[in-house]
This record gives sequence, structure tokens and C-alpha cells, in this order.
Amino acid sequence: MHQSEIASSRSLGADLRALRKARGVTLSDLSERLGRSVGWLSQVERDKSEPSIGDLRAIAAALDVPISMLFGHAASPADEAGFVVRKGARRQIGTGEGGLVEELLSPDLTDDFEMVHSTFAPHSRAGEIIQRPTQEVGFLISGRLDLMIDGTTHTIYPGDSFRIRGEVHEWINPYDEPAVAIWVIAPPVY
Repeated sequence: MHQSEIASSRSLGADLRALRKARGVTLSDLSERLGRSVGWLSQVERDKSEPSIGDLRAIAAALDVPISMLFGHAASPADEAGFVVRKGARRQIGTGEGGLVEELLSPDLTDDFEMVHSTFAPHSRAGEIIQRPTQEVGFLISGRLDLMIDGTTHTIYPGDSFRIRGEVHEWINPYDEPAVAIWVIAPPVY
């Protein structure tokens, strides 16, 4: 295995462990859901065993994440792995539904937060009210975005930032151009 592939594959196990812990799921709980042994799952999280595509599909479903989250580990030079994410190597996260495309800017999910690049398509909307046990800070790079936070609508312009601390919220881009934002979310939700 090439050195960059080794560095890349190591992040899969760490990300699986971070996702599992962020959801409050024990090794035992997840292994039971998967019909696999705790030992096997532990080896996957420590990068001692490589899961099959079927295993990854089952893990993604059990952790309620898109499978792309588990496949998107682009190889990077060994000296950059865990430190640098190149523009062309970002992992797409989320489902892409509703006109929102999200890419992970963080090298992996092992920190206490995640950093996300979000592009909201023109005339798109969340489609649901969102409430999650996180603290989130966003910064709008371009376009405009309407945020409804705890019952109040705010129009966010380029250069504006905002914070959401567990409040009920929703986003809408009723405008003719995409809105691009950078979000920091703690703890990681993807």
C-alpha cells in the first residue's frame, strides 16, 4: 500500500469512532445493530480490519450518515494527512437534497468540532425545522441567506456571521444566486 493510501485509510477508522461516539452509541450497541462482533468493529475503528462495501453501507445506515461520508477519503501526501484538505479532495457530506451541497473542510471528524463549506442553491429551502444539540457559527462568503432562528428571520449578507446554540432554525435562499457559507459545528454531526 502506498504511503498516502495508508494515511488516507487511517482516517476512516478514526471517523467511524468519532461518529459513533458523537451519537452516544457504544461499540456493543453498534456491533449488535450490524450483526458483527465487538472485536471486529474495534479492529475497523483501529484500522486493523478493512470493512467491505456492504459493511460500510450497514455502518452508514446504523449511524444515519450518507455512505459518501465513509467513501470520501481522498488520498493525500503523508505529510499533509490530518493537517491539510485540498480543494479537490473535500468530502461531500449530507444528502444534497433541498439544494444544499456540503463539503467537509476539516481533515476528519476526530476533533470536538467540524468545519463545513455549504452552498445553498438559488430558490432552495431546508424543507424542515432543524434543532440539534450543537453550537454552530457561520460566516457568509457570498450571496444572501435567510435564517430563521428561534422564530426570528435574519437576512445574512456576505461578511456577516451568525451563531446557533441549539435553537430551532431553518434556512432559505429565496434569491437568484447561490449562497456560500462556512460553518463550524460542535460537536460534529456528520
